[in-house]
Amino acid sequence: MIYRLRHTTRYHYSEIVTLSENEACLMPREMAYQQVAWAQLSISPGESLRQSRQDAFGNHIALFAVDTPHTQLEVTLEAQVMTSPRATPPQAIISWERCRELLADRHQPGFREAQPFLENSAYIERRPLLAAWAEDCFPAGGDLVDCVERLNRRIHEEFRYDSEFSDMETTPSQVLQHRRGVCQDFAHLAIATLRSVGLAARYVSGYLETRPPPGQPRLMGADASHAWFSVLIPGWGWLDFDPTNGVRAGERHLLLGWGRDYEDVAPLKGVVTGGGRQRLEVEVDVVPAGEVAATCPTSASPGDHPAAPIAG
Repeated sequence: MIYRLRHTTRYHYSEIVTLSENEACLMPREMAYQQVAWAQLSISPGESLRQSRQDAFGNHIALFAVDTPHTQLEVTLEAQVMTSPRATPPQAIISWERCRELLADRHQPGFREAQPFLENSAYIERRPLLAAWAEDCFPAGGDLVDCVERLNRRIHEEFRYDSEFSDMETTPSQVLQHRRGVCQDFAHLAIATLRSVGLAARYVSGYLETRPPPGQPRLMGADASHAWFSVLIPGWGWLDFDPTNGVRAGERHLLLGWGRDYEDVAPLKGVVTGGGRQRLEVEVDVVPAGEVAATCPTSASPGDHPAAPIAG
């Protein structure tokens, strides 16, 4: 699949900003199953300084400063991305208990890579409560991939998508208690649960192609960012699951980056001098090549709302 991607973040300020310093994690990664034909990051007003670097996880980070006085900051990522089918591990590749044993052995190859994704992090806390909740998903001798599939489906089936429920302070334990949230919450819950049983899991940030109802046009700006998780299979690699939709990540999932949790891959974060109150708008388009979006744009919604479950 070939996609045209556009992600615009727009901050409106009630007072003049004299200096804005930011970092953006918006550039799609190159993977065996994802090639980036081109990508461009534009900033308005024009930045006075821009640098780029890779973070500890290999994500592309753009650092920029704007010292032109302004009351609106607009950051837009445009890219063309080609996705292809992802590799799948052999059946019954390893039991989840054996995987846990290998990940606990400091002398095993890959231990250093796995370590950050086994521990607590900014939004993830390992808790016996989470391990107990998922006990049925991890029977004795169970195949690792089958067990994670069960957990992924369980979250999809038992939890309700609710964009009004959570905020950045919502914990996986609260999501478990109330059985609702958004894709970011479901990814965090899965990651916290997997780490609680001794498995390595990471947070993945990206986009998901959504489809309008039959007979309806595709509206500009109506898509959203998305989040899912990966689990490490020793000796094979990372396998991605989307608990919001109860599926493995596939060709309709466009990957931006990964980290221990949302904190590591927030699309845009920074500090400003001045500004007063601020209002955030986000518009996202993930459009298959050759398909023309509707010419009438939607009104941008406040906040960076994660993608709802797949439509179509």
